[in-house]
Amino acid sequence: MKAFRRIGIWQTAFLGDAVLTLPLIQDVKARFPEAEVHLFVRAGVEGLFSAQRELTSVRPFAKRGAQKGLCAATSLGRELAREGFDLWISPHTSLRSALVAKSVGARVRIGYSRPWWNHLAYTHLVDRRFDQLHEIERLMQLALPLASESVAPAESVPPVAPKPRLDLPPQAVSRAAEIYAALPTDAAPGTKPRPILGIHPGSTWPTKCWPEDYFADIARRALAAGAVVLLFAGPGEEALAGRIARAAQDSTGRLKNLAGQLDIPALAAALGRLDACLTNDSGPMHLAWVQDTPLVALFGPTTRQLGFFPRGENSRVLEQSMDCRPCGLHGHKACPQKHHQCMRDITPDRVWDVLKGMLGI
Repeated sequence: MKAFRRIGIWQTAFLGDAVLTLPLIQDVKARFPEAEVHLFVRAGVEGLFSAQRELTSVRPFAKRGAQKGLCAATSLGRELAREGFDLWISPHTSLRSALVAKSVGARVRIGYSRPWWNHLAYTHLVDRRFDQLHEIERLMQLALPLASESVAPAESVPPVAPKPRLDLPPQAVSRAAEIYAALPTDAAPGTKPRPILGIHPGSTWPTKCWPEDYFADIARRALAAGAVVLLFAGPGEEALAGRIARAAQDSTGRLKNLAGQLDIPALAAALGRLDACLTNDSGPMHLAWVQDTPLVALFGPTTRQLGFFPRGENSRVLEQSMDCRPCGLHGHKACPQKHHQCMRDITPDRVWDVLKGMLGI
């Protein structure tokens, strides 16, 4: 069969899900090096992948805005059909995503075998194997139907998921460099520079958040040990970051509150330069681990077994065993059991024991 010329990958879920798709993107490009690869992401995320070398374009989809609804999905699919996509890959199980795929009309359309409407939208179906695989491997299942059509040499197509690589735009790297150049990292003569700890206390889901007084406790300990502390927070999280900064009671000038000052690419670049990072199970967690930043990730309502955890030797997941975990795939606005012990029982002492080793203090 002829090689694909124009490939669409539909990944309009959360930021972390898009990061987890990088190995699939790399694998598809390795199989079809001459093809254009176009990535469709949730609106607001597109800047993160604007420099990704495998991609011809990154396009936003306003699933919560102007393009909300099934009619908008069908209309978009018909517009894309005129561009001549011949391969379409989607890890989504929503009816909206199925309508887009069907309307695009690519000769090969790959999706998961469930739910039932995917059988009407895709030409090739694979089992997601949710209870057996982690998310990166689940996504890589979508490449299985391509084995017979790959034109790349066998040795160029990895037998397992390639290590994710995130290519950041130069302006984001420059912004991070500007921030780091202004930090008070100088220490006593003859000693190494002060280590830098990054803290991102937010999440889309409130029950995924470690208590803010615990984050403040860690910031105080890090400052007392001589570290620089960078506090990160996205839109809508500025008040949370402000409370933590005040509770940390910094008298050293080494705590920098960067809440609301960074877009996603610049945040990623800043996270990539840290000596250690502390986050909840969140998008910034994925931005840190994909760059091999030493990371402590706090898991409460979610668990490692769901498959969305940070990988690699530099990542540590801290969690507390409880009968009610996990209470959902994403978490909730409030604890269903009304105690939130899954997060409260992960103590600052336990977290600091790991972080201080990463920071070398």
